[in-house]
Parts: sequence; structure tokens; C-alpha cells
Amino acid sequence: MAQVAYDESYPLDHAAQARRVALARWRRRAIALLRHMILILVAVVFALPFYWMLVSSLKPSSLVFSQPLQLFPNPIRWENFYDAATFPGFPFLRFLWNSTFYAGMATIGTVLSCALVGYGFARLRFPGRDILFILTLVTLMIPGVVTLIPTFLLFKTAGLLGSYAPLIAPRFLGDAFFIFMMRQFYLNLPTELADAARVDGASEFRIFWQIILPLVRPALMVVAVFTFLWTWHDFFGPLIYLSDPSQYPLSLGLFAFRAQRVTEWGLTMAGAVLTTLPLIVVFFLAQKSFLEGIKLTGLKG
Repeated sequence: MAQVAYDESYPLDHAAQARRVALARWRRRAIALLRHMILILVAVVFALPFYWMLVSSLKPSSLVFSQPLQLFPNPIRWENFYDAATFPGFPFLRFLWNSTFYAGMATIGTVLSCALVGYGFARLRFPGRDILFILTLVTLMIPGVVTLIPTFLLFKTAGLLGSYAPLIAPRFLGDAFFIFMMRQFYLNLPTELADAARVDGASEFRIFWQIILPLVRPALMVVAVFTFLWTWHDFFGPLIYLSDPSQYPLSLGLFAFRAQRVTEWGLTMAGAVLTTLPLIVVFFLAQKSFLEGIKLTGLKG
């Protein structure tokens, strides 16, 4: 009977392979740990200013810059928020309504206009479409200060200075960056649903409103959140076009409050926290759709 040769190196090869697999596994874990440590460090660095603002808002003004610095407020002054919100020169509720109106209308205008224009560039065929799209992208390279004076003179001639019209009306004409983003998202959607709707006699607007928009809801949420965030923090626009203090949004009202309470840093920080809190609430309410939209636009763009 023939004897089967026994390869004595097999156990050694198997053990070496197991060691290599274990080493690769530990290397992946070490890289993941290092990556998370870097992300945590970056997150801490970005969170420090907000933490300092929050801690300072709970301190008496005399202890904000005390030496050594207090990392935790002692004593805690919750009254700072009430004093800041009820200070005669800082009508918080009025400024909150102005910011909500301004940011809300600007967000609605940007979402609707960019969704419509992006759909036209992506799905409609008409003469000069590509040239118009290139011109739209070219506007991204024009600094805002270049168009500031012509735009100001335009609204001055129209007699709209001192109102929110110069701040809100341009948002209904689209934003080049968001138009580009929406167009790229539309291009990655399947065309079968729209073609079937056309066969059934649906108009192009009905296809856009009832079929396409529900499919791009995450992308619309990205446009809405970014627009709301940028508009809420807008300082230069209201400073140029608004003259009545009762029309100020929170960003400009907080600056006026800071000018009146120059030495009371506790109240100033409390006002800053009150200004920031609505943004935190909006982000957490829209977090799921916003992150989904970021993921999808990143994969499909």
C-alpha cells in the first residue's frame, strides 16, 4: 500500500497565517483607534469655544476673565438669561421673530428656486441649456463685494431699502452652488418613473412636484439646513439694508446689545447662547434627513 507523505511544514504555515491574520486585525483596530482619537481631539477643539460661551453665560461678569480661569461657574447665575432676554435694549422675542421670518423666508425661496432650476438643467432640453448652466457656475467665482454696490443701488432705486425685501427677494432667484448640487442629484435619479408619468399624460410640473421632489427630499433638507444656518448668522446683509432697530435679527441685535453692555460679559454670553439655541434645536430636529442627504449627495455627486 502506498504511503501518503506527511508535510511537516503545514502546521507551521497554518500558524504563520494565523499570526498574519491576527496582526492585520490588530493593525486595523489600531488605525481605527487612532482615527477616532484624532476625531475626538478635533471635536474637543471645535467644542471649546461653545463650552466657554456657555460657562461664561452662567458666571457673574467679574469672574469671566478671573485669574485663574474658572472652568466651572461658581456661583451659577441662571439670572443672566432672564436679564439678557428682558433687557430693554435687547427685545429678544422681537429679534427672534425677525430672525425666524428672515431665515424661514430665505430658506423657502432658496429651496424652491434651486429645486426648480436644478430640475430644468438636469431633465429639460432647450436651446442654450449648457451655456446657461456654465454661466450659472461662473457666478460662483464672482466675489460678493463686486455685486454689493450695484445690488444696493438697484434696491435703493426701487425704494426697498429699510425692509427685508432686498434680503429675501434674491433668494427666490436661486443660488448657484445649490443649483449645481440639485442638478447632480437629479441626474442620478432613474428616468423610468418620469417617462411612465409622461405616457400617462402628466405635465412636466406635475412630474417635478409629485414624483421627483419626494425622491430628492434628503437633498432638499441639506439645502434648507445650510441656508437656514447661513441666513440666521447673516450680519452684513441686515447691517446694510436695515435701519430700524425693531427690524434687526438676532445677529445684529446681539451686536447692538454688546455695544450697550460693553463690560457685562456674562449677559453678553447669555445673549449669544440664546441666539445659538434655535440653531441647535433646528439641527437636531432635521438631523436624520440632513445626514442622509449629506451621505447621498456625497455618494452620487
